[in-house]
Amino acid sequence: MPINVASMKYLLDTNIVLLYLRGDKRTELIESDYQIFDSSNELYISVVTIAELRSFMIRRNYGAPKIKALQTLLEQFRIIDINIESILNRYAEIDAFSQGALPDKKGSFSARNMGKNDLFIAATSSVFDLPLVTTDKDFRHLAA
Repeated sequence: MPINVASMKYLLDTNIVLLYLRGDKRTELIESDYQIFDSSNELYISVVTIAELRSFMIRRNYGAPKIKALQTLLEQFRIIDINIESILNRYAEIDAFSQGALPDKKGSFSARNMGKNDLFIAATSSVFDLPLVTTDKDFRHLAA
């Protein structure tokens, strides 16, 4: 009897997209735990990830085959724009929280600077209530 697995929605961080693009072995563990690319799941990325990937392709001098592979991979995602008032507001809140300067909520960590792109990705994840799939440790303090 087949197991009925509820579909999930995920927001993938740029580093995860790159792992899948490269065929990195860590994707096997991610798939065994979360089945990210199961056809029943809805996959999202921030428009910020598109910009980061394009920059990465230029810096690494990607050729046509790798660019095509990336385009094919990106076709599996829904892209979320950041020009949304609630994302812009959440960005500011997360930045203030990370700096220990959010008046009504203090973390039990020392202040830290998050990368501006990571702030947009975290804000997108939070506003749309999408679990963020990442290996980036810069997001850990937000889990609390």
